[in-house]
Amino acid sequence: MRTDTIFYELFRTFPSLLFELIGKEPALAKTYQFTSVEVKELARTIDGLFLPTDEISPIYFLEVQFQKDNDFYWRLITEVFVYLGQYKPQRDWQAIVVWSKRSFDPGVPIPYQTLLVSNQIRQVYLDELEPLEKGSVALDIVKFVVESEDKASKQIKPLIQRTQQEVKDESLKINLIELIEKVIVYKLGYKKRQELKNMLKLSDWQDTNLYHVLKEKINEEVKQEIEEKIKQEVEEKVKFESVFRMLKLGLTVEQIAQALDLSITTVRQAADGQ
Repeated sequence: MRTDTIFYELFRTFPSLLFELIGKEPALAKTYQFTSVEVKELARTIDGLFLPTDEISPIYFLEVQFQKDNDFYWRLITEVFVYLGQYKPQRDWQAIVVWSKRSFDPGVPIPYQTLLVSNQIRQVYLDELEPLEKGSVALDIVKFVVESEDKASKQIKPLIQRTQQEVKDESLKINLIELIEKVIVYKLGYKKRQELKNMLKLSDWQDTNLYHVLKEKINEEVKQEIEEKIKQEVEEKVKFESVFRMLKLGLTVEQIAQALDLSITTVRQAADGQ
């Protein structure tokens, strides 16, 4: 799963996160609807759009960026102004760019510097956020995504426990835990079977979707290992049979070893076994 997809799911589940990231009261989310909208002239969809339900609040355009892109701001501002020209909203706006690292930000181009000065473009750098447990559960999930693998593996259990304890709405709790599980699979799903086994020793994970996802991954790796072993055995058998045929044709041990990409010792062992 792409990282920005995880973030858009998180903003959709917990829209107050946007306002927490930009230092505003999270309760403002109650007056907004998080949606996506088509920009027809560009044949593109703006995935992160906070539309106010009142008559005075600004529109927030949200972009999540996890890689360097020198054309990013050119494209973003084009999309924003095409949207404004297409829908003609009679209200102010602000574009919020969430960068995973400050070093990825190429900087706002000179023609758009006035938008930066007027605070209509605002950047948030996830690598500069405060440590975990300094904000909401949703904000901690954001920090967890950009955390180093070593730290992230130690924070899984406390993050799930905090979500279970602090989030009272059962539907929201389930959604948040599922998001945490997706992040875990995204960040740590490539790990080797033994590492995942060690993670699964946590007994209170037995009833989570994560447990079953990782368990399936382990089973798949075991299956792949067995298939690979069978494949190697078949290839060795075919090569050994080829050794016998090539010897009968009068080829030397050295010629056979070169043709089959085997060591001379292996060819001699096969010949002796004939």
